[in-house]
Amino acid sequence: MDAPPAISIRGLRVDRGGRSVLPDIDLDVAAGSVTGLIGPSGSGKSTLMRAIVGVQIVAGGSVQVLGEPAGAAPLRRRVAYVTQSGSLYEDLSAAENVGYLARILGQSTEEARRALDLVGLSAEADRPVGRLSDGQRHRVSLAGALLGEFELLVLDEPTVGLDPLLRRELWELFDRLRDAGMTLLVSTHVLDEAGRCDEVVLLREGCVLATTTAAGLRRRTGTDDLDEAFVRLIERADAERE
Repeated sequence: MDAPPAISIRGLRVDRGGRSVLPDIDLDVAAGSVTGLIGPSGSGKSTLMRAIVGVQIVAGGSVQVLGEPAGAAPLRRRVAYVTQSGSLYEDLSAAENVGYLARILGQSTEEARRALDLVGLSAEADRPVGRLSDGQRHRVSLAGALLGEFELLVLDEPTVGLDPLLRRELWELFDRLRDAGMTLLVSTHVLDEAGRCDEVVLLREGCVLATTTAAGLRRRTGTDDLDEAFVRLIERADAERE
């Protein structure tokens, strides 16, 4: 029997400023997968993720996460969420920030150091966060999310500001976490990263254009260039609305 989806969304609507940011979203995210949420800036990726982790006011619909309503208390130690901005103490070092989170979660200092090593920050562990680059700060936040025994990891633009080598290392880490049984939902506006995902959800103007694989997207649009494939999907959607 197939496992139930880690995330199940039906009829989700989010309004802001008198308009619908997410007008009517239906979406399932498979358990034990790396699912990419892909689309340009302003497409609604962050809003959708906030609804999934239960910190977004919604106007309608339902969001079920690991069998619970989004934001339910039992999910607090089952779902980790890393935002683009992060929540760090800038006057503390990377190790002190992650160590503080480790103590809250009942983890050891050694576990905090291991998490920093996983995201490639061992050499910067003792530097104040306020002196780190944006990409390094984001990796400190990711290290904190790797401390608990989480079942779902929601990552908003985790590779932004990283060089190609670090991006590749992070995606290899995501693969290992998936193989260990974790579900990952990863947003990005970099279409090439779709090829690293088990499934991709293409979002534009708050609407799901397609839920497929990178290979399926190429077949569907007749091009190997994922950027061009996304453009062709947009053009088809626009033509259908006319």
